[in-house]
Amino acid sequence: MHTFLNIFQIIVSILLILLILTQERGTGLSLTFGGIGHVYHSKRGAEKVIAIATVVLAVLFVGCSIAFLFVK
Repeated sequence: MHTFLNIFQIIVSILLILLILTQERGTGLSLTFGGIGHVYHSKRGAEKVIAIATVVLAVLFVGCSIAFLFVK
């Protein structure tokens, strides 16, 4: 079970990194630290799917990390 969790966490972390890197620049927290201002708009299409997938993968990553505490 420990090996499965290791492999699963590696896959989730790689996918999470790729999704974060594909997100549009100048949005979110980077806007707070000197990014150029944009008019607020809602996420649509692929941008929305990427944002939701990022949240899901982040929750899976945290869940997998917590699972490591209980698996020997």
